[in-house]
Amino acid sequence: MYATERRALIERTLLDEARVSVADLADRLGVTTETVRRDLALLEQAGALRRVHGGAVAPDRGSATEADLRERQRRGGPAKGAIATRALDGLGRGFTGSVLLDAGTTTGAVAELLPRWFDGGGVHVVTHSVVLAAGLTSAGFAELTTLGGRVRGLTGAAVGAATVAAIDALRPDVALIGANGVSAGFGASTPDPEEAEVKRAIIRAARRRILLADASKFEEESLQQFARFDEIDVLVTDRAPGETLARALAEADVEVWTP
Repeated sequence: MYATERRALIERTLLDEARVSVADLADRLGVTTETVRRDLALLEQAGALRRVHGGAVAPDRGSATEADLRERQRRGGPAKGAIATRALDGLGRGFTGSVLLDAGTTTGAVAELLPRWFDGGGVHVVTHSVVLAAGLTSAGFAELTTLGGRVRGLTGAAVGAATVAAIDALRPDVALIGANGVSAGFGASTPDPEEAEVKRAIIRAARRRILLADASKFEEESLQQFARFDEIDVLVTDRAPGETLARALAEADVEVWTP
């Protein structure tokens, strides 16, 4: 494979997965890790990526950078669908009670499945996402409560003191929570401080807390931490975490569910 072909493949992989590792690329491309590092250095100089420890991320993946909802909906569709199915499978079709759905595209994949999964009723959904609420309403999901607040156009999530107060007054059986970053050293994180406050309120409120994050979020650290691992009961993801992250999750007694 020519160097230009190899670098084009790295860019396509980064577009699909949002993060690449040196070791994984070396295996995929059949070259040494030193060759991969040289490729990443050249691609970084061209503005195609940003190097991080052990690999690279898209150039727009800074700790305070946040893609809009439409961009995130285009990323990782199969992984999000697999995570959503595994999360609901873990709850079981006989589950009854209340579910608090965080805003986000992975929780959105859960919302798409809910009307068919629990078609017999018995499940009450609460959400602060106007996008998820609209989708569930259109699908005819009857047991639904929406929480008010100022809506962020970037994510379609209600945020602010009123939203946090409304969540603090609840005690849902299960919360399904999204994250922009999941790292051994920083826990679960997100770029926006107001959304972080809402997520912290969800963590406080729920009896069982399930974090949904595809593998591209592993060892990413956004600006705002919203949960330590000992505050999470389950991580649902599409691929088993690496050794360092897996050890941190195990030490915090977090269950890891994969498809």
